[in-house]
Amino acid sequence: MRRVSAAPRPNWREDVEEIGFTYHTIDGDLYWDESAWYEFTLAEIEELELATNTLHELCLQAVQSVIDEDRLDEFQIPDLYHDWIRESWSNDEPTIFGRFDFAWDGRTPPKMLEYNADTPTGLFEASVVQWKWLEAVHPHLDQFNSLHERLIAAWGALRNENFSASRISFGATEDHEEDFGNVSYLRDTASQAGIITEYLDMTAIGFDSRRHGFVSRNGAPIDWMFKLYPWEWMLAEPFAPNLLTSRTKWIEPPWKMLLSNKALLVVMWELFPTCEYLLPAAWQPLRGDYVRKPVLAREGSNVQIVRNGMIQEQTNGPYADQAAVYQAYQPLARSDGGHAVLGSWIVGDTACGLGIREDHNPITHNLSRFIPHVIRG
Repeated sequence: MRRVSAAPRPNWREDVEEIGFTYHTIDGDLYWDESAWYEFTLAEIEELELATNTLHELCLQAVQSVIDEDRLDEFQIPDLYHDWIRESWSNDEPTIFGRFDFAWDGRTPPKMLEYNADTPTGLFEASVVQWKWLEAVHPHLDQFNSLHERLIAAWGALRNENFSASRISFGATEDHEEDFGNVSYLRDTASQAGIITEYLDMTAIGFDSRRHGFVSRNGAPIDWMFKLYPWEWMLAEPFAPNLLTSRTKWIEPPWKMLLSNKALLVVMWELFPTCEYLLPAAWQPLRGDYVRKPVLAREGSNVQIVRNGMIQEQTNGPYADQAAVYQAYQPLARSDGGHAVLGSWIVGDTACGLGIREDHNPITHNLSRFIPHVIRG
């Protein structure tokens, strides 16, 4: 694993905009960064793939343990929704995707930082944009990236197993360009699987009490809904109790809120303390260096890195008063470009793609740069 600096393509903006990647620059700062790429050997990619598949299976076991031991309170989930989540898990409601974030230097085992299992973003750039970059810059090399094909297959399997899933609504908030871009891409993969799709802004969704289901602005029933909108936000909405009686099926399903919650890190360490891909985690500060993470924080908000008993780095945000977990500190890969987090994608139950985010700050956030990768050797 190594970082290689290079000159960006002179026409890269036109090229990425041609495929619909309009948020390559955010608030005047580069988000898509072609000034470097990361190179991996095939053996390194296979190690990352094994870590991802292993952890995904352990995460599913952790969900079962949380359900069996009635630990949903630890995940800050209101009591009203506990049975609903249990039913979602018991019914094996289908999932499409997720993304593990790893700290890894290519020498020691990858270490799981968290599992973005509900509303992961960075998908379009990981799947399509960096593949187009590879074809233009390194057509003779390969990439850990079968995301596009896997997504189409996953939507096709969902449609084949559930007749009502032949039509799916896709929702986000239109004022967030990145979320809208990711949802638009997911719609495209679902359409290629033969599913009829529509886009609905999350604010346009209503509830029809007579039909016990959510409806679009024109009153059409929503049988299936993909939402790039966090479950914890939905449970805080006034309409949330209607979720309990609604016939609408959600992607990602309710049980996935257990995997997208940082309380999972504590449960995982309790259950699998010998797993080489996990870091110690607890509900109280650890001995040695650690990272404090609010259980429902997003995009690197309100994170603290504590080293030698002192706060080394911290970020602001709206989650300061939230319950937090403490995870052993694991340094990110360092280079001239700063600190790199490796996002390893799961579609269905299979690892199938990699996206790398880089920042000069050791805490990754929503504006951290996306760096492409290649497999060499």
